[in-house]
Amino acid sequence: MPRYKLILEYDGTPFVGWQVQENGPSVAGALADAVERFSGERPTITGAGRTDAGVHALGQVAHFDLAKDWEPDTVRDALNAHLRPLPISVLVVERVGEDFDARFSAIKRHYRYRVINRRADLALERDRAWRIAKPLDDLAMQAAAQRLIGHHDFTTFRSSECQAKSPEKTLDRLDVMRHGEEIRVIAEARSFLHHQVRSMVGSLELVGEGRWSANDLAAALAARDRARCGPVAPACGLYLVRVDYKAAGGRSK
Repeated sequence: MPRYKLILEYDGTPFVGWQVQENGPSVAGALADAVERFSGERPTITGAGRTDAGVHALGQVAHFDLAKDWEPDTVRDALNAHLRPLPISVLVVERVGEDFDARFSAIKRHYRYRVINRRADLALERDRAWRIAKPLDDLAMQAAAQRLIGHHDFTTFRSSECQAKSPEKTLDRLDVMRHGEEIRVIAEARSFLHHQVRSMVGSLELVGEGRWSANDLAAALAARDRARCGPVAPACGLYLVRVDYKAAGGRSK
């Protein structure tokens, strides 16, 4: 059966998350509905990242199998036609080998968290960023973030509902950068624990306010205790930006 790889973007605000659930509409469910409408088949949709309710994506990756061999551009255009007016857009569709798995073949995931650091409420960016009124020291946040880089037991920054077999992960990058009133937190790793990025951002916010030091953040990590985590940052500021895979010849893409 032909296997199709999709790259898509979506606004996560109206969805209960990526995965199909009984309590509301999901991104994967909307995609499955669209595939069924144009092809008559209802495949299982596998995504690279199981984004939570309210989390957005600029470059989510998914795959599914169909019995019929369709042209990739036809699949893309048909999906987009049947997804309207939902805030989901399929950017690219390509055929891949049956050994490709959107989730398990991924070698790195890139996330961005957006904070708007200003007194005024958000109008255009509402539900797309976390507004923090108090001035934040982004340089202190950046310095503290480096204490989390590397291979650690991230129990402190792990949701109690996380289903990962181990709390140990290798964090390749965690950078805090200011662009005017916007502060961006960039996180990169092969995989993340449930709520790990939002938990780290919430703790870094305490550093930005001056309530925590870099040593406090490091101590929270070392404690391996969920109770030592700062407040979890809201979902609206988190974006799955890109997912990398090995290409022919061993290169990543």
